[in-house]
Amino acid sequence: MISTSPERKPVATKDGSAATLQVDVIADLVCPWCYLGKRRLADALVAVRGPSHVRWVPFQLNPAMPEQGMPLEDYLRERFGDPAALEPAMAELTRRGRAEGVHFRFDRIERIPNTLNAHRLMRFAELSGLNTTAIAEDLLKGFFEEGLNIADRDVLAEIGGRQGMPAADVFQTLGDDNERQAVLAQESQVRQTGVNGVPDFLINHRLLVVGAQSTATLIDVFDRVMFGEESNYPVSETLH
Repeated sequence: MISTSPERKPVATKDGSAATLQVDVIADLVCPWCYLGKRRLADALVAVRGPSHVRWVPFQLNPAMPEQGMPLEDYLRERFGDPAALEPAMAELTRRGRAEGVHFRFDRIERIPNTLNAHRLMRFAELSGLNTTAIAEDLLKGFFEEGLNIADRDVLAEIGGRQGMPAADVFQTLGDDNERQAVLAQESQVRQTGVNGVPDFLINHRLLVVGAQSTATLIDVFDRVMFGEESNYPVSETLH
């Protein structure tokens, strides 16, 4: 946890103001662990109370997913074998979700979507200066709790509208191949760094937290970054 000792002060900028904590969230929007990780990140940022900026970075767990998606049962069978064998894991996810205020409803999910359109919506929101974390919440909640098809353009226009994106602009963006290629280029850059699973959290371009770590672990990492070289904590390139 962050020390409250008076002799340890967060790193400040040249003008004396508190440095901003930068968090790049590498995530896919149909990843249950990304949903849990997002909630834990939010709690950690509240705990440290300093200025922060969160940026969402696209990653597709299933880049070869057909554009129309795939029935959930077919997807599970193809990837994991007997879907019934996953029931204990889903029950455990549901249990962990409740602790984070997440109410997984796997029974409402009919199809696993191709998430490229959802990532394109996120990019459009970022370029528009909108709250991408709020949109990520709506996408994750829509998929995991409401069973929405977050590849559907009408669904994305409705979600975007909640955060101030005109539907016409959303449809135009989702029809723009240049924007599609831009998202794919972003993802390619991430993969070239060696990332092959999500969620990951890159903190101040310095520390990479791998996986949906606990809120306490994230606070610990923030502490290392915010207190700089005077920190008593060791600094590593990657936390597993």
